[in-house]
Amino acid sequence: MAISTPLKRRTFFAAGLGLLAAPVILREKAVAAATGESSNMNAMPLPEIDQFKLGSYKFTVVRDGINISEKPYETYGTNQDPETVKALLTANFLPADKILSGYTPALIDTGSDVILVDTGFGAAGRARGAGRLAEGLKTAGYSADDVTLVALTHLHGDHIGGLMENGAAAFKNARYVIGQAEYDFWSNKSREGTPAEGGHKAVLANVTPLVEKATFIKDGDSIAPGMTAMLAAGHSPGHMVFHVESEGKRLVLTGDTANHYILSLLRPDWEVRFDMDKAQAAASRRKVFDMIATDKIAFLGYHMPFPAVGFAEKQDGGYRFVPKTYQFDI
Repeated sequence: MAISTPLKRRTFFAAGLGLLAAPVILREKAVAAATGESSNMNAMPLPEIDQFKLGSYKFTVVRDGINISEKPYETYGTNQDPETVKALLTANFLPADKILSGYTPALIDTGSDVILVDTGFGAAGRARGAGRLAEGLKTAGYSADDVTLVALTHLHGDHIGGLMENGAAAFKNARYVIGQAEYDFWSNKSREGTPAEGGHKAVLANVTPLVEKATFIKDGDSIAPGMTAMLAAGHSPGHMVFHVESEGKRLVLTGDTANHYILSLLRPDWEVRFDMDKAQAAASRRKVFDMIATDKIAFLGYHMPFPAVGFAEKQDGGYRFVPKTYQFDI
């Protein structure tokens, strides 16, 4: 029987669970039927990607990986009673005892630059099914060599792990944009012997080798035409968000300003264990998402449900996440 509709290359990422989702199996069977190629049902599914237009700019988001952990209340709402956290999850049709986090680097093709925002886990994540950025770029029709600029929201391991590959720059044709305050903190030798030592070592290994090709930025600096940095510290000392505008269309890449679409957005004042300055992080969440909700700007949050793009609406003292549908397609 002929297949009359074009096959899309997006798949459901389930490697982190050790499972192949049914839609992946069906799609791989369809590809085999259409092409005459055999299908290895034990093979890793293609990375999950999503592409859309913002004005004249083309966005590609890649699911670098996922992580499922237990006891969400030990990470989110740490200043709340655990039962309060569980109740909020249950009220929003989510498990009370487990939580899923995704990791979503984004590529912005402006026509003159190919800008990668954050790099995922890289080789360090592949043993657990993450580190799939390079595969995702290939699926989208790009290679690491096409990237001309890498902009980093901050320097935690799940954002900088993909910068280096086998001891060399993974994006050999790229220059880099890094927050000055962020780099100054993590590269400082005074981090040795402190809880930040692991992050310090990761920055020395993944970021410091690239500083000769880096521009260090602060709040309000331009990154590229139509792209501006805004300081949103708290999660880390120099955490940045990036405003992108093309042909009157706007989107904010919010990085880790909010790390869960319910627990961080609907309750922005709840403390998060991995926010370094918890009060400042809460203030940054309020500042950034008040702006996004008031101005009705789209945003891309690194840990939001894939494809990690949507809108924020003020609700119940916080913000309701509204995932994108076809706003960018027509």
